[in-house]
Amino acid sequence: MQIARTVEELREWSRMNRRAGKTVGLVPTMGALHAGHASLMRAAASSCDAVVTSIFVNPTQFGPDEDFDRYPHSFEADCILAEEAGVDSIFAPSVEEIYPSGAETFVDVGSLSNELDGTSRPGHFRGVATVVAKLFIAAEPDRAFFGQKDAAQVAVLRRMVRDLRLGVEIVACPIVRESDGLALSSRNTYLNADERAQALVLSRAIRYVESMVASGERRAAALLNAAREIVSIEPKVRIDYIELADWQTLVPVETAESGTLFAIAAYVGPTRLIDNAVLG
Repeated sequence: MQIARTVEELREWSRMNRRAGKTVGLVPTMGALHAGHASLMRAAASSCDAVVTSIFVNPTQFGPDEDFDRYPHSFEADCILAEEAGVDSIFAPSVEEIYPSGAETFVDVGSLSNELDGTSRPGHFRGVATVVAKLFIAAEPDRAFFGQKDAAQVAVLRRMVRDLRLGVEIVACPIVRESDGLALSSRNTYLNADERAQALVLSRAIRYVESMVASGERRAAALLNAAREIVSIEPKVRIDYIELADWQTLVPVETAESGTLFAIAAYVGPTRLIDNAVLG
């Protein structure tokens, strides 16, 4: 497995594969890889001839009081997991490689960047869109694979690709969960035993909302109130947002339809976790 450190190395790897008639898949990550990331890599390997995974903790998507400085790093273990999942190349650039000195160009995806996570994390999606655009330019992939757990991010990136005519297919892959329902996340490593048990209330709320929709309830107010009541069972879990939204626009809706996004973000202790379901 190749490890590329520069844009030039990654671009040459991609173009070499494309000249050979191969399709290229990209799996962007910030490292601290787990089984959820591995599922994205396997999906990429199953539908593309050559797969690259980026490992880059992107500073521009973190707020001033967030966890950039303590975000988990496990590069050697990440490389082993990636290779076992079918990855052919790792792109592990420095911050200076992605953001050259004096860089002033950023990608802003307008109103979508201010919804859901964008409300409580101003500038977050600007940083996400910028780094992903840079990865697309460097890797020139045919398809890029993201987890549905980051559903708002997927919506922002799909809009970016459409608006800029980038020619990359965004593939959203299902959420991978622990056996008890907790959505896999690199930030789960922050949780102590009590906090991890408390965090399960997020997936319980999602399952309850899904059961209500399956029983015929479609009113957003009823679904959201029920979810808040479930979460309130754990008084140490602090809700950031609970929302029912159109997955394309991220705008809140009053009625759940097939494909509506039910999304939740909450703080479990100091750790912010997200989870969601696409209803119907």
